[in-house]
Amino acid sequence: MLFGNYKHSIDKKGRVSIPAKFRDELGESFMICLDYTGSCCLRAYSMQSWEKLVEQIALLPNVKSTKVRRYLYANAFNVELDSLGRILIPATLREQVKLESEAQIVGVDAYLEIWNTELWANENEVTTSESVAQIMEELNF
Repeated sequence: MLFGNYKHSIDKKGRVSIPAKFRDELGESFMICLDYTGSCCLRAYSMQSWEKLVEQIALLPNVKSTKVRRYLYANAFNVELDSLGRILIPATLREQVKLESEAQIVGVDAYLEIWNTELWANENEVTTSESVAQIMEELNF
């Protein structure tokens, strides 16, 4: 399970360090893609989690799965950790989610999110403890 959040700099080549805490679970090679829920961030999946996602997409009706596959696969890249624990985020993805000099890397259970730090701060202004409490009430926990 991936959890916690860390701020890391992005170098001029587009490399960002993946926190050591996350490296073991993601593996040496993993997938990154655009978020598909409407958030302006990237998602990073271990190969095992990616394969589960792909299997779930295949269960959708053909027309829906085709749309999802086109969006997801066109915006997905396999990345590898270098000897310093960094990945190179392709320029096309950096541009689409406005990653420039810093990134907020957030563990979200089975995947990571990689955010522009300002957009992450904006997200946290909207997602307050009160708004989460309202959702949690549905769980009766």
